[in-house]
Amino acid sequence: MSVQPSSISSKEFIALMAMIMSLMALAIDAMLPALGAIGSSLNVMNPNDNQLVISSIFLGMSMGLMLYGPISDSFGRKKAIYLGVSIFLVGDLISLFAQDFSLMILGRLLQGFGAAACRVVSIAMIRDKFSGKEMASVMSLIMMTFIMVPALAPSVGQSILLFAPWQGIFVLLFVFALCSLLWLHLRQSETLAPENRIPFSYNNVKSGVLETLKHPVSLPYTLAGGIMFGSFIGYLSSAQQIFQVQYQTGELFALYFGVLALALGLASFANSKLVMHFAMEKLCTIALSVLSLLSLVFYIYAQAQQGQPPLLAFMIYLGLTFFCFGILFGNFNTLAVHPLGHIAGVANSVISTVSTFMSVLIGAMIGQLYDGTVLPLILGFAGCGIFTLVIVLRIPKQPA
Repeated sequence: MSVQPSSISSKEFIALMAMIMSLMALAIDAMLPALGAIGSSLNVMNPNDNQLVISSIFLGMSMGLMLYGPISDSFGRKKAIYLGVSIFLVGDLISLFAQDFSLMILGRLLQGFGAAACRVVSIAMIRDKFSGKEMASVMSLIMMTFIMVPALAPSVGQSILLFAPWQGIFVLLFVFALCSLLWLHLRQSETLAPENRIPFSYNNVKSGVLETLKHPVSLPYTLAGGIMFGSFIGYLSSAQQIFQVQYQTGELFALYFGVLALALGLASFANSKLVMHFAMEKLCTIALSVLSLLSLVFYIYAQAQQGQPPLLAFMIYLGLTFFCFGILFGNFNTLAVHPLGHIAGVANSVISTVSTFMSVLIGAMIGQLYDGTVLPLILGFAGCGIFTLVIVLRIPKQPA
């Protein structure tokens, strides 16, 4: 008879959830310094097509998110993560040994499809253990912890490229995923009690999906999260071209990228404290207002600079913008899933699927509009911020 792991401390639980959720971030950000090398190695003609290495993993995730929530609600959270990470490992191996760009994209799609479990089921596990402001605080601490991965990942990827070809980054991803799986298996007990599991059936899944899509609070916060994350994907897709090509930062790209990622981490830590004293809705409204106004002002300034503002000014703008993102991301997800705790797995699948699919389309569009200037990115931030602010202001107030 197998021995079940005992319940771990809150600190270890936060660290474990952060590591599991970081798999997707590592698979994206460690790859950024290698996009040019991958494109050259696999004979990609259009430099903008290299962005598909990033956007395809988000597309794969959007296709997988709907699967893992119902599975976790029926068979347990851990089994759903086991399945997802196993699929990720297969996709990683395909990309590792890819000899053409199509095979690379297939592998990245599978990586995203598998990593979807890490996102949706981890949040369901957090919802099993926490709710309300406590959940928002824990989510912010997890965001703060796992944001160190995108802060450091480009430097790690750049370091690997100094000693090995781009395939070495996929070896790193394989090891990281395997270690996450072992830590979960050995240390974390199942968070969904057998009596709370929902039989896996079409009708139960359909009922959960419809309840989520019709909810007057969950749906608009889902749309808001999708729009804003879409603008962020636009940044991720074009970051390598902006910094390494436009601003010619070379190997220092990882440093600039990491500094901006730390702004997200700082905001997430601040948010973990703020949500204990202020309403999440109010924090989101303020962050969106600041982000929108800041982007409009900076767009006018950048246009006067022919789309190439000084690097220092651009970094300050992005740092302030990402601080707003750090406030928004954790709160939007919490506000969307909180009213649906009784179907957290299915609800989180629906929320994540809708928001991620939206964000992929928006992010890909912003990324493909890159024209050698920062103007499309700034305009994307401004447009998404204003549109999302309108949505948030129209959401019915929740009872305290």
